[in-house]
Amino acid sequence: MSSVEAAAERTAKNEGSIRVPVLDQRVYEGLAGMRLAMRRFLSFSETALSAARVTSQQYQALLVIKVGSMITMGALAEQMLLQHNGAVQLVDRLATAGLAQRIPSVEDKRSVYVTLTSEGKDLVESLAKVHLEGMLANEPLLAESLALLRHLAQLG
Repeated sequence: MSSVEAAAERTAKNEGSIRVPVLDQRVYEGLAGMRLAMRRFLSFSETALSAARVTSQQYQALLVIKVGSMITMGALAEQMLLQHNGAVQLVDRLATAGLAQRIPSVEDKRSVYVTLTSEGKDLVESLAKVHLEGMLANEPLLAESLALLRHLAQLG
């Protein structure tokens, strides 16, 4: 029996009650630490992105395109968890900003590839450097919280 199941049995007031496990207080501490680190990073990220005049979604798209080098609109939509038309609109905004461009497929005239412009490459590189620094600044809290949660999960 796991520690969570044992805690659930201890909390049952009578046979007819719903058994809701009582989590160890340290689980809450680990989860709170994780969320705090994520919120700090996201706040930091929003400030950096605002200064660069791009949205969080646009930055994510720039990263996806950078990783794929040249990516189809369908693959971009899939990676961004968007419908195809949403990816088209996102690429429209990136193209208007001079950050991305469409390249028609030579093999399939219906397919379009998306790639970064030199301005898009420069922007995603500078933002990635800033984000890496911001992420590493939160590393101690993230590592501590993850280690605590991993330890508790292995106990239970």
